[in-house]
Amino acid sequence: MSDSTRIASDLITCPYWWDAAPPAEAPAGEIPAEVDVAIVGGGYTGLSAALELARGGASVAVLDRLAIGAGASSRNGGSVGGGLKLAGFALEKRLGRERADRIVSEAMGTLDFLEDLIARERIDCRFARTGRYIAAWSRHDFDGLKRRAEALRAAGQADTRVLEASEQSAEIGSTRYFGGMVVPSGAQIHPGLYVQGLARAAEAAGARLAGGIDVRAHRRTAGGMELDWSRADGAAGSVRARQMVAATNAYTGPLTPWLRRRIIPVDSYMIATAPFPPALRRRLDPNGRMFSDTKRLLSYFRMAPGEDRALIGGRVSFGEIDLRVAAVRLHRELTAIWPELAAVPVTHAWKGRVAFTFDFLPHLGERDGVHYALGCQGAGVAMCSYLGTKLARRILGAADADTAFAGPEFPTRPLYSGNPWFLPLVGAGYRALDAFDRTFR
Repeated sequence: MSDSTRIASDLITCPYWWDAAPPAEAPAGEIPAEVDVAIVGGGYTGLSAALELARGGASVAVLDRLAIGAGASSRNGGSVGGGLKLAGFALEKRLGRERADRIVSEAMGTLDFLEDLIARERIDCRFARTGRYIAAWSRHDFDGLKRRAEALRAAGQADTRVLEASEQSAEIGSTRYFGGMVVPSGAQIHPGLYVQGLARAAEAAGARLAGGIDVRAHRRTAGGMELDWSRADGAAGSVRARQMVAATNAYTGPLTPWLRRRIIPVDSYMIATAPFPPALRRRLDPNGRMFSDTKRLLSYFRMAPGEDRALIGGRVSFGEIDLRVAAVRLHRELTAIWPELAAVPVTHAWKGRVAFTFDFLPHLGERDGVHYALGCQGAGVAMCSYLGTKLARRILGAADADTAFAGPEFPTRPLYSGNPWFLPLVGAGYRALDAFDRTFR
């Protein structure tokens, strides 16, 4: 069977999550002429900020060029790790021990924050604390996971444990890896249902949400900000706001050039397979975990919530490629992990964007009258929800608005304008290093 025959002839080039939670096509009502806060971006960050602001008594409008929630918030893998990616960086050396400890503590607390938010707003999004298995791509990576597990246990995750290759069949039905690390605190979610539930909660609190709205320009006025918008049907207008929030993350564009110079947008591709027998699912994933590996060009994979399908994502290209080509590459990766899925066709293929920063940290702050919370490094389900809430509390002047992510620095690089032309070179280098590690380390 060739690679191409594994792709369904009627391949759906929209996120699998949209089967249960398709984004609304039309704008939701008229655009208000004046509000306390105008938020550009209708994903996790913008919607959580809108919810908190509206509950705090502010009038809020959320404007998104796409349908509300149609960006990365309904295109990601639905893995919630509680900021674990931050634990691998030498933060103390860069930022000092006190702030580094605060950042790690806050990041690890975002999972509890998300769980509380979902319960409080009664969002049915299949949230479950299933835990995560991080698979070692090389022997060297396995040694790194042992050190990482020690750091996580010291930071309070006492139940983190490492499994040798001979033990890992208890967690994953694959012989591809050199052992791995179990992080029981990790969780999973249906990202489409979550963003829709968050949108409903924000609307119920009084926020006005409008998709299909392109905010083309903004300018400072005596009373705050004025934002010019247009719509595909030719309608146009402006919104006056006392405060403006940029919650555009990896979709940050020319509207906010200062922020655009600080965000590195990276395309991430995903596929979902056709259903397969439940017994096979249980053999491949005996504990219902979320999975990722330690490659520089990592893969993240899981079973679909409530269905016997597999999903896998990764950065299979750092340039624009056809989704069918991406599907072939991801299916090849999936069957390298689980060969039993070789004959199972791919039914869905899609992509979204991940926002990286040059210091690998999220940032929250204000610049030239624009509030922002951006750059979650591919771990945004909990972090974006948390930072959106913190940003709203800062605008409201709440007593608990302080966050370690609101430091003064937000680095860029000389001549960088927001176009990551260097990514294909970085990707090629990472691919070579991954091959080297696998073979020689």
